[in-house]
Amino acid sequence: MITISAFAWVPDFAKGQVKDLRVRWALEEAGLSYKTRLLEQGDQDKPDYRAKQPFGQVPVFEEDGLVMFETGAIVLHVGERCEALLPKEKKARAKAQQWVLAALNSIEPFIANVAIIDLFYAGEEWAKLRRPGAVEFMHKRLDALSNNLGDKKFLDGDIFTAGDLVMSTVLRGMPEIAERDPRLAAYIDRCTSRPAFKRALDAQLGDFREAA
Repeated sequence: MITISAFAWVPDFAKGQVKDLRVRWALEEAGLSYKTRLLEQGDQDKPDYRAKQPFGQVPVFEEDGLVMFETGAIVLHVGERCEALLPKEKKARAKAQQWVLAALNSIEPFIANVAIIDLFYAGEEWAKLRRPGAVEFMHKRLDALSNNLGDKKFLDGDIFTAGDLVMSTVLRGMPEIAERDPRLAAYIDRCTSRPAFKRALDAQLGDFREAA
């Protein structure tokens, strides 16, 4: 049985956004059953957990003695068992892997810079000075992504892949993206309208409710 770790509690703004959602979604796309190990506050800093996840984050993925962290790596691992995530055709597969890495390296850090300022440092003077530049850099990356997407349904055409799964979870973390760019808004909606996403989101929110 696959086990993934998740937090038992997060602030309201983080519910539905914690990164175990990506792995839950991948598992739902692949039709793989899993259970969750819910972490109470402080569990992520205990030695046994840090031995599995050096940075104290979620999720940790465990199956048959394999222990993994980092959502991109886990999604790609799950994708090996799911053609809906990683196509069999060699070039299409490479493209899907490319977009997973692009989401995590070329898009997410720029969104995170703005999100961290807004959520944790909005009242501080340095943050007020830093935010316009951070927003400008974020918009440049998002505009490049939107231009590349163009009229395509998904990043590589008509077929949803692991790249779309990761990219859409990155984008939906900041609602102003959809408000600013109708093309990206429609793209996020196409990805997150998939039944597997809805099951994954319900599962994450359900764990929060049960642990409350």
